[in-house]
Amino acid sequence: MIRYIVFFLFLIQINGNSQENFSNEKPPIFPNCNGIKIDAIQHCFDANVSNLIYERFNVPQKVKNDEYKGKLVVLFEVDTTGTFKVIYTDAVYNELKEEAKRVFKTFPKIIPGTYNGRNTFKQYSIPIQIPLVKHEQQTKDLTAEEKEDISELEKAAKQEYDKLNESIGAYTNNRFSSELNIQFIHSDYAKFDRAINVIGANSHTASKPFLYSEVSKYYDLEEEQNRLKKETKTWAGRKLWNEHLIQLQGKDYWFTIDPVLDLQVGKDTDAEFSSTYNNTRGFVVQGGLGKKFNFYSAVFESQGRFADYVNRYAESLKAFGPDPAIIPGRGIAKRFKTDSYDYPVAEAYLSYSPAEFLNIQFGHGKNFIGDGYRSLLLSDVTSPHPFLKLNTKFWKLKYTNTFMWMKDVRDEVVQDKAFLTKYVANHYLSWNVSKRFNLGLFESVLWTNSNDRGFDVNYLNPIIFYRAIEFETGQGAGNALLGATAKYKFTDNINAYSQFILDEFSLSDIKGGDKSWKNKYGYQIGIKYYNAFKVDNLFLQLEYNRIRPYTYSHNTIVLNYAHNNQPLAHLWGANFSELILIGRYRLNRWFADAKFIFGNRGFDFNNGTDDFNYGGDIYRSENHRPFDTGVEVGQGIDAKIFYGNLQAGYIVNPASNLKLFTDITIRNFDPNATTTSTFKNNTVWFNFGLRTDLFNWYFDN
Repeated sequence: MIRYIVFFLFLIQINGNSQENFSNEKPPIFPNCNGIKIDAIQHCFDANVSNLIYERFNVPQKVKNDEYKGKLVVLFEVDTTGTFKVIYTDAVYNELKEEAKRVFKTFPKIIPGTYNGRNTFKQYSIPIQIPLVKHEQQTKDLTAEEKEDISELEKAAKQEYDKLNESIGAYTNNRFSSELNIQFIHSDYAKFDRAINVIGANSHTASKPFLYSEVSKYYDLEEEQNRLKKETKTWAGRKLWNEHLIQLQGKDYWFTIDPVLDLQVGKDTDAEFSSTYNNTRGFVVQGGLGKKFNFYSAVFESQGRFADYVNRYAESLKAFGPDPAIIPGRGIAKRFKTDSYDYPVAEAYLSYSPAEFLNIQFGHGKNFIGDGYRSLLLSDVTSPHPFLKLNTKFWKLKYTNTFMWMKDVRDEVVQDKAFLTKYVANHYLSWNVSKRFNLGLFESVLWTNSNDRGFDVNYLNPIIFYRAIEFETGQGAGNALLGATAKYKFTDNINAYSQFILDEFSLSDIKGGDKSWKNKYGYQIGIKYYNAFKVDNLFLQLEYNRIRPYTYSHNTIVLNYAHNNQPLAHLWGANFSELILIGRYRLNRWFADAKFIFGNRGFDFNNGTDDFNYGGDIYRSENHRPFDTGVEVGQGIDAKIFYGNLQAGYIVNPASNLKLFTDITIRNFDPNATTTSTFKNNTVWFNFGLRTDLFNWYFDN
């Protein structure tokens, strides 16, 4: 069985025997093929190979004695020097395999194939019929009498399977013009962020992840990958440094398969255990059918133990049932050994663009709204979840509708030992008011399956105001939020951005100046500096976020803006302020990132004497507050937080985004009061590893 799997993996790499012509490549050329039309070179090459095999192949005596009839399949390549090399053979008899290797060694050197004018490897697969058949006879398997008895339809049917192999062509990176998402990773998006934000571009940058087809209008992704390509002379070298493990392209389809690895080991100086680690294995499949339909699927199997503060946070998110933790951003984890976690994750989606102005996606994953490192509207800090998303773009507008299916996994809301289902519907309208200024409007509503309500059809209308529907269905039936975004481009290299989220608002209380708890809102302001100080590829970012207590919470605790015990917006929930400084630099395949966060957060005491909700935990009911006025950010236990992370690494394979990296994290947590869950903690966490980078890790909680 193993040899068939290996053969399959090799076979789907072949580029030969293609009936399609690609203007930037030429097949290898035998001397007698030199000078003929380029469209006929491949056919001439095939004919020469077949004729040489027929002339030089000696069928072993054992095969003759057994009167064997069948096929020997040979996978071979013509390298950059024009030399033939057998890579793999498959046959019933070892004698046939050895004879094939001998014959190909006798082939003459020829002119190698070229790609963009440079010599390149070309791989082919050829079936050798036993007994041998001349090249011109290979399509004459039927007698004249038999042919007369077969209809044209039957003739076509008999050739259909072989034509599938003939349609396989060179892989041409269709992904870069596809309707697939570019994996949302902050550091990777920084490389093309300037290109899509220049003054005058009619781009919309808040709704993420972006499609390849969107970004390719502003940034040449294929040119970048070609620029990073390493010169290598072996199949293994190409797969390691430049290509997908498996890549196949035909007339109306293409797909790639890559392994997923996240192998890390580190040391937390504050932890009692010896080391931290993560061991993720999996695979990712992506591809397209036609030009408008694409698919993506990734499956991860992981075991890990993180820095002590991350482990404690994961266990504080614990769901109903025996499982000890929820890994932030990933999902529910089982116990692995005595102090580690086992957390499988799967993500997948279908993407279809029936028209140039519309893209529809249905899948299991995460989305993000905003131009900053954080989002106060919709973030990717929570676990993957089912979603349906419609992106409509026309004129100076882009309109994003996202419908999501969420879970509340706490003990107190479990129904018949099943997690409670919640539903979220979001509208986000982005408008390029001018060449420099963009304005965005956001609204969201969250509701539960009360009275067997299910997914309320009232919220399926993509162009209706949710606040009006909330009043129509009953204010207690849902939790609606409003928001806005803005961005201004000062120059091609400097732009500013902001967000505002409004959960509840009392104008009379604002005028009264009594700092009412009803004023539940938050804001973000930030600035980005590309090619900072005239250094190419140096990116700097400064961001400030502040969210008042009780924002995102609700008097009906199941209607909080959260999923799987994690916020749907900012990682810290509410009742905090933070300042973030980020620097990123890239040089060819090398990269370096720095991130510093200074914050103040307000926590609850929960000590039996003071059990009030001070507004930071969005899962607690806002009704259990200690006072109605005098509400301030940081109330309760005021904790000062510093988080710093320095990371450097090397991109091993740009096609699969495999990275070798090392980093150091320093975290200081200093509350003004001590409880069992809130106490002074200083962490230094060293880490290095090899990772297929496919999503954002947020360890800055």
